[in-house]
Amino acid sequence: MSTHSTSKPGRTKPDKPRPDFPLFPHLSGKWCKVIRGKSYYFGAWDDPEAALEEYLDVKDDLHAGRTPTSRGKVLDVATLCNAFLRHCKSKVQSGEMVERTYADYEATTDRLVRVFGKRQSVEGLRPKDFAKLRADIADGRSPVSVVNMITRTRTVFSFAKKNLLIENDAKFGTEFDRPSKKTLRQQKAKNGKRFFSSVECRRLMDNAQTPELKAMILLGLNCGFGNSDCAKLPLDVVDLERGWIDWARPKTGIPRRCPLWPETVEALKVVIERREKREAQWEKKNKGKPSPCLFVTKFGTTYEKDSSTVTNQFAKLLDATDLRKKGRGFYSLRHVFRTVADGTRDFPACRLIMGHTDDSMDAVYTESIDDERLQAVVDHVHGWLWPEEENHG
Repeated sequence: MSTHSTSKPGRTKPDKPRPDFPLFPHLSGKWCKVIRGKSYYFGAWDDPEAALEEYLDVKDDLHAGRTPTSRGKVLDVATLCNAFLRHCKSKVQSGEMVERTYADYEATTDRLVRVFGKRQSVEGLRPKDFAKLRADIADGRSPVSVVNMITRTRTVFSFAKKNLLIENDAKFGTEFDRPSKKTLRQQKAKNGKRFFSSVECRRLMDNAQTPELKAMILLGLNCGFGNSDCAKLPLDVVDLERGWIDWARPKTGIPRRCPLWPETVEALKVVIERREKREAQWEKKNKGKPSPCLFVTKFGTTYEKDSSTVTNQFAKLLDATDLRKKGRGFYSLRHVFRTVADGTRDFPACRLIMGHTDDSMDAVYTESIDDERLQAVVDHVHGWLWPEEENHG
């Protein structure tokens, strides 16, 4: 069963196998049932009886608004995965999870079904099964990717235990461990530093294909913004008159405050001027509702739902400037900011600009950080980026 689908126009829907069949064919290629105002998808068109069996197995829970558990049998992998995805979708709808994270979890559950089989008993999984899964995960992937995928997989089974879908912890065994810290360090050394020199940073800004990309690069260097930060940046948190951005980091909700360089202010002004025409396209597509985001694409959409657009544009810029190296991407600008900013030795101010937590004992006694300290940090990075001897500005 699935709670999501992708419509494929042009397909001919089959007839119900009999008049009293409770499901209807959906263009996704699955049998569907609307329950409590929400669509649920069960099995493929070519196996209506299997779809019906899956529906009957969970229908009582769905109609009652409960998370389904299998009736008369142990929980299988498909039922667990769909229960977990419904949980994730509710977090997306409440703003507690971003679409990108949901997509990552969806890919994780797809892998579980593919490797284990959808009818495999969850509590019947043994260490040899997880060893097989780990081999599938590790095939052609970096240790960092393996860590992330194993972590997401463990989250699915933790969800099952916490919600009493299974009685016992999953039997991962020793073969499903995450790569060691030593392995991760070796991989990091192999990839090289995720750092651009000041000359390379200026080359990126000078050759940015659009004013929007140039402004995003400046936000990365000025404020330590990542691609998702730029994609989600609200227009109303940017004070160009005073030259400040005061906005909690969307990934963590941690407060963040940053003074803007004159170059960043000017770049953002250009973007906002260009934005007016794009905003009209956005409102046309969204029934007159204005876009909350500062950056709007040429198609009248925002980067918010797919921040990989920023990543892809930056990758093209790296190719055009011959600056592509393994491990370097838009997020490297955040590494550049923090690496250079640490030269001020004002680590609390650096953390506030970047939206990082401070877990030290000293932080308990710190009530606020003066704007002058924040200004000194970004001035230090500005001086590194544009040395005085090069007669910038």
